[in-house]
Amino acid sequence: MTTPQPTTAITRSPAAEAVPAPPRWAVRAAHLAAVTALPAGLWRLGLVLGLHGGYTDAGYHAVGFTGWDAVWPLTLSVLTEALALLTLGLVRPWGTVPPRWIPLLGGRPVNPRRVVLAASLGAAGLTVLWTPFLFWWGVQHPNMTPLGHLLVGFLYLPAVAWGPLLAAVTVSYHRRHRAAAPRNP
Repeated sequence: MTTPQPTTAITRSPAAEAVPAPPRWAVRAAHLAAVTALPAGLWRLGLVLGLHGGYTDAGYHAVGFTGWDAVWPLTLSVLTEALALLTLGLVRPWGTVPPRWIPLLGGRPVNPRRVVLAASLGAAGLTVLWTPFLFWWGVQHPNMTPLGHLLVGFLYLPAVAWGPLLAAVTVSYHRRHRAAAPRNP
């Protein structure tokens, strides 16, 4: 008589089993990348909720975060964090074989080359997009209070690391999947 094997909450497919585990640094970098967009997103949500977030009264009302004008910052915050969380797929089994509940992709191995291409383009785009925020404090923002100007600079500063962190985790993903690829004699 055989003893039943314990079941786990997450079952790994053979494709995911063939890929070596990510190094600890890559897992940490992926988790860090996943939260880099969070401070700015929370700041935007605060603006939608009526907090001036460092804007002067006139500046806050000029930007307009009420009614339909609030849809864009809400959408941007949710979309940005969702994209940041995708970085975790580069160090988790679902980055090799998505869960079955995901339409069109679930249960089928992904093409690692396409993942690497998308993540590389994303890392390059994020680096170009966020690097100018390193110079935030050198630019005048007349619609903000001095303290607000300082605060917003620090809230957006983590996003500057998102692109380089994603690039590093992408390199790790590429190396692990290249090592697992079958070799043709």
